Amino acid sequence: MGLMDKAKQLKQLNEMRVQAKKMQKALADEKVEVEESGIKVVLTGDMKIEEITIDGEEEKRVVNVLNKAMKKAQKLAAKKMQEMSGGLGGLLKGLGS
Repeated sequence: MGLMDKAKQLKQLNEMRVQAKKMQKALADEKVEVEESGIKVVLTGDMKIEEITIDGEEEKRVVNVLNKAMKKAQKLAAKKMQEMSGGLGGLLKGLGS
């Protein structure tokens, strides 16, 4: 693989990263609201809980705990995906050889 091919692949990886960040920002700006049986939940499109209201009373402690739990689950999923795929580091290492 020539130097130009490696540079092209690195540029493509960077473009993909920029696109992913744009998509994440766009999703963060979206809101989904569900209300049923006296419970209202508001989520952002990037899966962060913004508000939980039960019988008209906002439950900030529940929001904080659920967001922490979701963040831990996302880190676990990312770690498992990295273990299964060798991670991006493996891909970049391959570009350097």
